[in-house]
Amino acid sequence: MADTGDNAAQLKAHEQTWNGFKAMMTWGTVGVALVAALVVFLISAK
Repeated sequence: MADTGDNAAQLKAHEQTWNGFKAMMTWGTVGVALVAALVVFLISAK
């Protein structure tokens, strides 16, 4: 690809994408942990 000289805008877009991905992974991990804890609780309650 040709260098268009717009590296600052590309870096900002990359940072926004990475921050969105990190937030999604963080909340996804929290959600999975909560569901797993609920399942363990429901299984152990019997």
